[in-house]
Amino acid sequence: MESHELLRDVFQKISPKQAAAELGLSLSMVYKWAEPPDQRSGAANPLDRVAVLMQCSDDSLIAQWICQKAGGFFVKNPRRGTDHPLHLVPAMNTVVQEFADLLSAMAAAAHDSQITAAEAKSVRARWEELKSVTEEFVRGCEGGNFRDIKKPSEPKK
Repeated sequence: MESHELLRDVFQKISPKQAAAELGLSLSMVYKWAEPPDQRSGAANPLDRVAVLMQCSDDSLIAQWICQKAGGFFVKNPRRGTDHPLHLVPAMNTVVQEFADLLSAMAAAAHDSQITAAEAKSVRARWEELKSVTEEFVRGCEGGNFRDIKKPSEPKK
């Protein structure tokens, strides 16, 4: 889906007039955001701008922040090129290691029965990393990539 199509759908739920008022922008500007890029005059819509900012910074923190604001979390798609079933064993080890790292961060933060803002940030970072590597592992599983790891042995005759 293109950004202007998404905005068109959003404007079915909230009127462009209300969006313009909430954002302190002109109604015509908000309407332009829902136009295809080849028909749009003036500034790019905010979604396209965010996409460019994420691309030029090569950083997913913006996506993580937006997802948190929406009450969710961001998980990167799995890396390509690890489709061979044997790659899932190291992926499983990575999940276990990330979980251990999370538990370590939690234990370190709670050792004095107080958790500082910096400690909470460290726990959050470990949690986000665990979610990402676990999603990568689960997607590999959903792709059927466990089927060849352990074949049943032939019955002895």
